[in-house]
Formats: sequence, structure tokens, C-alpha cells
Amino acid sequence: MSTTRACPPPDGPGREQGGPASAGSPAPAARAARRLRLVGVGGAVPLSRDFTRQALYDWGWLPAATADHRAAAEDVLLVVSELVTNACLHADGPEELCVSRSGKVVRLEVSDLGAGTPAPRSPHRAGRPGGHGMFIVQRLCLDWGVTRQEGGVGKTVWAELAGPS
Repeated sequence: MSTTRACPPPDGPGREQGGPASAGSPAPAARAARRLRLVGVGGAVPLSRDFTRQALYDWGWLPAATADHRAAAEDVLLVVSELVTNACLHADGPEELCVSRSGKVVRLEVSDLGAGTPAPRSPHRAGRPGGHGMFIVQRLCLDWGVTRQEGGVGKTVWAELAGPS
């Protein structure tokens, strides 16, 4: 599903999170998040992919035990590449990458200072070069969208992907 509606970000400031719930409340699904500042960084796409790959290793998604596990991890790495590439090409570069997980869902967030709104090209022309990034995101993700920053400058493009069953 593709959407440009706002979606609430994961809880907390974005560092590695998770732990016991407060007394009297049911335990939420374990949530973990990592942030990578990308302002002024050269090679933001491969750096972001490596950062995300390490998170997937630490969270037990990699090394992949089955073809389904491998495909799920590859989808996450492809989507992070597409989101960071779009920020590089259309928004003067990414500001930050946040990779988080809750249960079997991975959420990717790429923040930038751009004013545009990403959307899959319509109609999608598979035989033409370029313009496939958001189409790929739309096809691989459970959901995705755009959250505008307060004050109207910048945005965060987020995408959520399912883990292997």
C-alpha cells in the first residue's frame, strides 16, 4: 500500500530501545531503533546500507537461515538504498537514517530538508531508465508515507517492511 499520510514514529528518541514494560501494563513488542547522521557524509547510500545490514545482523535477521529470510533482508536493504538515493537526488542529501524494528516489522525513516513529496511515477514505465525507486518501495513495503517536519522545512520518508514468517 502506498500513502502519504503521516504515521507516528517509533517511541523514544531513536537509540537502541526495548525492555520491560512498566508495572501493570502489558509488555509491548520489543522495539529497537538506531540512528545514523548523514549530514555532509560522502557515500551515504552504501554507508546507510552497511548500517542497516549491521542492525539486521544484531537483530537476528542475518545471517539468513532460509531463502525467505534472505529475501526479507534483501528487501530491507533495497528499500533503504532507494530512500537514501531519493534524498540524495531530490532533496540535497539525507539528514538522518533511522532503522527500527518492532516484532517482525522493520521501519526505515530517511529525513531530509527537501520540500518535494515522493511518489511512484504514474504510469510506471518498466522499460525506461530511472524513476523506479518509489515504485519499488510501494511494491515491497507493507506501508510507506511522508511526515512533514514542524515549521514546514523538511520531511521524513518512512517505510515499513515485514520480516520473514
